[in-house]
Amino acid sequence: MTGRCVPEARKLSAGSPPRICCNICRSPIAEAVFRKLVTDQNVSDKVTKEDFVTFDYMLCMDESNLRDLTRKSHQVNNSKAKIELLGSYDPQKQLIIEDPYYGNESDFETVYQQCLRCCRAFLEKAH
Repeated sequence: MTGRCVPEARKLSAGSPPRICCNICRSPIAEAVFRKLVTDQNVSDKVTKEDFVTFDYMLCMDESNLRDLTRKSHQVNNSKAKIELLGSYDPQKQLIIEDPYYGNESDFETVYQQCLRCCRAFLEKAH
C-alpha cells in the first residue's frame, strides 16, 4: 500500500487542530485538490509524513485501503487517527472514489469532482 501525506488542516478557532494523512491510490488528484483548498482557505501548514499517532484523520478512497489502514492501526500503540473513506463526506453520497487509471479522460474528471466535493465538505466539518 502506498500513500502520500497532505497538508495539515488547521482549525481557525482555539483547540487542537486536526492533522490529516491521505493514504490513497488516487492521491495525486486528492492531494492537489486538498492543497488548493487549504491554501485558499489559509488553513495550510507544513507537509509532514507522520504515522497513526500523529494524525487525527487518515482518509482513503476505497474499502481495500480502509481495511489495510484499520488493520495496521491495531498494531500501533496509542493510535489516535480516525480512519475514514474520503467519500463519506460526499454530499452526493458516492462513498467510493474509483481508480480512473484504466478508464478514460472523463473518469479522471469524475474523480476530480468527487475529491473536490469531499475535500470541501471535510474542511467545513473540520472548522
